[in-house]
Amino acid sequence: MNTQITQNPNIYQSNARFPQVQEDEVDLRELFSVIWKGKRLIIAITTTFAIASIGLALYLPNIYKSEALLAPASEEQGGGLSALASQFGGLASLAGLNLNAKGGTDKTQLAIEVLKSRQFTSEFIQRHNILAELMAAKKWDLNNDKLIYDEDDYIEESNTWVRDVKPPIKPEPSMQEAYKEFSKILSVNSDKETAMVTISISHLSPNIAQQWVTWLVQDINKVMRDRDVAEAHRSTEFLNQQIALTNVADIKTVLYKLIEEQAKTIMFAEVRDEYVFKTIDPAFVPEEKAKPKRALICVLGAMLGGVLGMILVLVRHFIKKRL
Repeated sequence: MNTQITQNPNIYQSNARFPQVQEDEVDLRELFSVIWKGKRLIIAITTTFAIASIGLALYLPNIYKSEALLAPASEEQGGGLSALASQFGGLASLAGLNLNAKGGTDKTQLAIEVLKSRQFTSEFIQRHNILAELMAAKKWDLNNDKLIYDEDDYIEESNTWVRDVKPPIKPEPSMQEAYKEFSKILSVNSDKETAMVTISISHLSPNIAQQWVTWLVQDINKVMRDRDVAEAHRSTEFLNQQIALTNVADIKTVLYKLIEEQAKTIMFAEVRDEYVFKTIDPAFVPEEKAKPKRALICVLGAMLGGVLGMILVLVRHFIKKRL
């Protein structure tokens, strides 16, 4: 009698996995063995990177950060136009005026974009004559509270730029170069929930950082105020021309009301220095540096050296093994 034995294929599949598992275990042990044998090289590379990172951390100068907390100023002159729109909207449309039109951009957001713009930055640098402090500063003398310039770029005594550059770049930095550098140290953040705005400057000198933030707040308020005043004057001139061209009493009433609103805008701008941003917490002279994080640089440098050392040892081992 022939006896038929039924064999379970899963058994062979399970047994087939054992050599692979054992092989993986052997490979893992081999890796640890190779790393252990190459520990001297790994330690040497790690030590080299650690020393280099310490040197880098000590070489990097301290950077100080000053910031100011601002709140959007209230829009008190906006209510008059809304009232006119509800009362005289139909008559104003006959005169070609649209009182219901709303501004496409929030004034606070517009001020932030102006603050970060190339034109405002260029005018700010030229107005306060800070090109040398921005582009040629090397380090800050804490004891004498003095900024030291890089003599390869700028001679302070003669106020002369001596940078070694190729045309069309000139020894004296252009406003395009200055704008790029200034954008790196300027930070403007707006909180969507509270609408608060934070302006900060990072610089080698804590006093300069504080001074520049203060100037930025003053200048952006003045620029936005001057813009609105100029626009109000142009609007008043246009409305006076429209009054001279119409004989309809009701339309003239609307135009006179609009002129009154423009006068309020001008008055509102003239009596308030903090036109767009109201200072909640003014800029301060920082006592502690913001960067570099020297301890972090040293730790990351040592870790990078250790990882590279292990990779080098493993690569060298497998290359020899294949040969």
